[in-house]
Amino acid sequence: MVLYVSIVIILAFVLWGALAPNKLANTATSLFDFSINNFGWFFLISTFSILVFAFYLAFSKYGRIKLGKDEDEPEYSTASWFAMLFSAGMGIGLVFWGVSEPLSHFLSPPEGASEASIEAARLAMRYSFFHWGVHPWAIYTIISLALAYFQFRKGKRGLISAVFSPILGKISEGWVGGVIDTLAIIATVFGVATSLGLGALQINGGLNHMFGFSISPFVQVVIIAVVTVLFLLSATTGLDKGIQILSNTNLIIAVLLMTFVFVVGPTSFILDLFTSTLGGYLQNIVYMSLRMTPFTQGTWVGVWTLFYWAWWIAWGPFVGTFIARVSKGRTIKEFVLGVLLIPSLFSFVWFSVFGGTGLHLELFDHYPIAAAAEKDVTSALFLTLEQLPMGGIIAFIATLLIITFFVTSADSATFVLGMLSTKGDPNPSNKVKIVWGVLQSSIAIVLLISGGLSGLQTASIVAALPFAIIIIGMCVSLIVSLRQEERTLRSREQKRMKKIDELLMESDS
Repeated sequence: MVLYVSIVIILAFVLWGALAPNKLANTATSLFDFSINNFGWFFLISTFSILVFAFYLAFSKYGRIKLGKDEDEPEYSTASWFAMLFSAGMGIGLVFWGVSEPLSHFLSPPEGASEASIEAARLAMRYSFFHWGVHPWAIYTIISLALAYFQFRKGKRGLISAVFSPILGKISEGWVGGVIDTLAIIATVFGVATSLGLGALQINGGLNHMFGFSISPFVQVVIIAVVTVLFLLSATTGLDKGIQILSNTNLIIAVLLMTFVFVVGPTSFILDLFTSTLGGYLQNIVYMSLRMTPFTQGTWVGVWTLFYWAWWIAWGPFVGTFIARVSKGRTIKEFVLGVLLIPSLFSFVWFSVFGGTGLHLELFDHYPIAAAAEKDVTSALFLTLEQLPMGGIIAFIATLLIITFFVTSADSATFVLGMLSTKGDPNPSNKVKIVWGVLQSSIAIVLLISGGLSGLQTASIVAALPFAIIIIGMCVSLIVSLRQEERTLRSREQKRMKKIDELLMESDS
């Protein structure tokens, strides 16, 4: 019933968005504001606690436990593994926000800094690191770790509901588990459909900037149709071909693009910026993690930090399920440190290169990128790249990267939806993947035409509040199971040592 209930709820929202987009947007915004205003503190505390818990697991006695049987080895090389989890996690977001977010914070800085000042630039980079660093990846880490542990170590189905078996028992296989899995499917479909729509807008902006294509719903629908064909072709070829090859390609193009901008851009400035921002980030990470504004009643934390935390939590089921699927055979320590630190470090370098180049052009070359980006956020990247040598070629490569990232994200989401709707089948049929691929693209098209995209984007984030509670429950269930296993392993080791002692005594006698 999970599949049918999910489809009915999703179609109901699509009809609502198509027939009454303003009503959907207003309702979703009211629910989102209620969540942020009344539970903002909960988002901050729970996200920070999840981060602490992830580091604890990595360096605890449980770190040596494998996500699989003791003899299992990783299915994918470390490079391919990193490429796949990164492409599914936030690759497209870095391309979109790499220049735009630092410039947005520069014009509207946190912590009472004067806008467009040196302090505003410093805080802009620090909070960009903060929003795209270890906190979001901690959310992905815990969800994917729990899923991989119970699926590959305990033989459970690859479902979020299966994680709760140690604390809920058989109830996790009944209607309660069905509710949890349905929420996961809905959050995934809404998030991916919204991103397809937003991606179409950005690609349309890039084509307009380079080739003069008109910015219109018709062009955006054509873009979604083309992307749908591409990611369905990839999805039907399986993990070992489609997603793996695309993910590796994405990473190579992203690294080459970043390296080019680093070399031809303000290299020394970028290096200095990376070093100082990393220091400020590490020094203030606890303060930023728990920062609220009860006395000034400021809105910046809600608009940015709480919005991001809710967004990462809402995306957690999709990204976590996919990362778990490709992580069999790794130890808990290797998994946690790999998922938590490597993508975060890449994000820091990315923001330093692209955000640093944009800020350098704004502050020292007096090129008004920030003002232009404030009017059209999709233009910031292209305006920055065109100031560099071979700017037109690099802008084309950036657009290509955006397309491939979207194909990979949609491909991964189709795979995950297939798993979640077929009782955790690790290799869902092509028929199921095609159904979900067409459905999520159709949702994006309907919403683009109806104008209800922003409403659905906000609605998908509302799901973050119950999912934050679910993630905390996953942490509890995971530690309960790990403790049980540790006791079993210790008892087994004691029996083995006792047997050895008895054999030695017999040989001596």
